[in-house]
Amino acid sequence: MKIEGFRGRLIAADCAEYDAARAVWNGAVDRRPRLIARCLGSADVVAVLRFARYRDLAIAVRGGGHNVAGTAVCDDGVVIDLSAMRSVWVDPAAGTAQVQGGALWGDVDRETQVHGLATTGGVVGHTGVAGLTLGGGLGFLMRRHGLAVDNLLAAEVITADGRVIRASAEEHPDLFWALRGGGGNFGVVSTFRFALHPVGPNVLAGPIFWAADDTAEVLRFYRDFIAEAPDELGTVVRLGTIPPLQGIPQELHWRSAIAIACCYAGAVEAGERAVRDLRRFGTPLLDLLGPCPYAGFQGALDDTVLHGWHYYWKATNLVGLTDDAIEVIADHAYAAISPRTYAALFHMRGAVGRVPRDATAYPFRDVAHNIIIDGAWLPGESAEIAAVETAWVRRFLEALQPHRAGSVYVNFLDADDNASRVREAYGDQTYRRLAAIKATYDPDNVFRNNKNICPGTTPQARQRISRL
Repeated sequence: MKIEGFRGRLIAADCAEYDAARAVWNGAVDRRPRLIARCLGSADVVAVLRFARYRDLAIAVRGGGHNVAGTAVCDDGVVIDLSAMRSVWVDPAAGTAQVQGGALWGDVDRETQVHGLATTGGVVGHTGVAGLTLGGGLGFLMRRHGLAVDNLLAAEVITADGRVIRASAEEHPDLFWALRGGGGNFGVVSTFRFALHPVGPNVLAGPIFWAADDTAEVLRFYRDFIAEAPDELGTVVRLGTIPPLQGIPQELHWRSAIAIACCYAGAVEAGERAVRDLRRFGTPLLDLLGPCPYAGFQGALDDTVLHGWHYYWKATNLVGLTDDAIEVIADHAYAAISPRTYAALFHMRGAVGRVPRDATAYPFRDVAHNIIIDGAWLPGESAEIAAVETAWVRRFLEALQPHRAGSVYVNFLDADDNASRVREAYGDQTYRRLAAIKATYDPDNVFRNNKNICPGTTPQARQRISRL
């Protein structure tokens, strides 16, 4: 098979690498595209898009392939695969990085840290830059430097009609607004340009673990501790088991525990002062908080969420950590069967909350925390384990219902989260604005294998774009 103007690699079902090419991070996803087009640049994306649209084939776009819902692949359609496009170019004088759409956050951190620079990225190194950024972009640096979308300066986008355009505050500002939180609804982003900040190369970072029985007490202390924490201190609470990683004593492997992971985006000495009270609280099982390379810390959790495991997620934003919410979390966090299952609590506020609500398509700037409930089990384990983990995730979310902020982070939605949850991720006003922009740039809803926003009924939506 040939595609005119395409110079990358075409992978069909009869190719030896087909199964590896269609696999995504979530091993529970098992979809069989008709064709996987591994692109080498924007021209390849245009050629594949033209090919698929002419034949009226479904289209999926793969960046890092890390989305839990598996939106990077589709059945009997064409995958526009950017995984070979992973280059990162750093301009240290300008304090910016140009990043291709198939890059992973580990790629970005590796290149930017050569210059002692970084931007807000995911907390796992093999997360894709594109998916995380387009949905908002949580990370350890967000309280000091904002979300990933707050650091996005420009993007090269291939739209549904095959145009290659630049979106920024000056060029196509409506599209630029939508890209900063609206997901992959508006085109294929082949290149991102980010603002960078002085970070590292050494930072004060790492987790502190306490026994699971201490969870409620730890969370109550944590609530008061973060109320006075400087913006430089990013924290994520993880509730589950202690993973069998290097540097962790064997006798603690898989023990149920609560961990508070910290990363101080400033001088190590100032970070040590900022975490002093946290380190002195209670009787920790293990304290791994200390000076370390930022890039190494960013990849420290990579082996705890491996490619090919089966995952099921639910998430919500929380208004705060009330005593009642803490009791719910403590009561449910350790009730799963799989030792790989966990829940994680992201502390927001800081720079995230100082951005006006309507400045980007990521709207919920005033929430205190985001919690993700992540069922994880090995491929080949029994259907009973999968059912138990899935049920636990759902029960946990339901128990948190009275404490929810009425919103959810779009990047944490799973395949069975329906259109109402997508709307919940934005709120009615932001959703309507996104739908209008969708109608301008993709009135036929070509890019629909995502957390889909249907085109609005604007005049542009009634003018169907011609086939290429």
